Amino acid sequence: NEQILHKNDEVLVTVDNTVRNATARHHSVTHLLHQALKDVLGEHVKQAGSMVNDSFTRFDFAHPTAMTKEELKAVEELVNRKIIANMAVTTDVMDIDSAKESGAVAMFGEKYGATVRVLTMGDYSKEFCGGTHVSRTGDIGSFRIIGEEAISAGVRRVSGVAGLPAYFYAKNQESIIQNLVAKFKAPERDIIARVEKMQ
Repeated sequence: NEQILHKNDEVLVTVDNTVRNATARHHSVTHLLHQALKDVLGEHVKQAGSMVNDSFTRFDFAHPTAMTKEELKAVEELVNRKIIANMAVTTDVMDIDSAKESGAVAMFGEKYGATVRVLTMGDYSKEFCGGTHVSRTGDIGSFRIIGEEAISAGVRRVSGVAGLPAYFYAKNQESIIQNLVAKFKAPERDIIARVEKMQ
């Protein structure tokens, strides 16, 4: 039963709020991640692509070397501190020159018209963006980095999860630790030493 649509036809569109809200969390946390990467690694960090959906976020950026464990920890902690700060997320539509003068960051590879939508998170992040977002950063819940890799010379990729996917990721990590505790019959604090001793 194919139906042909014509210009000016009336249609009914429904949105899956669960998917939309999860996507908004991952989209908003990507903006925080972008700024946190700049803060930790330096202002040379520039977006080189991204993918956002209801399950995860993936952010590509210019950086010459692999991130250290300490840098990853610092970025993840900074993002979570900004989430906990529960900053207001606001949008303004303005002409492109005013947007640039305001300090808003334009996204890689995007083409813009005479007017643009600027998304601001407290006093922390300001970017051109037309996508769906949370109302306050606290709505994101929490954030976990789940991967960091090279995708080409001078370009790194960080993947992460927010909201319920971040909770499920943490629960899975907890389950792995509990299984190790049971297997090695050792307290959690001694697991690493026990494994090292066996090696």
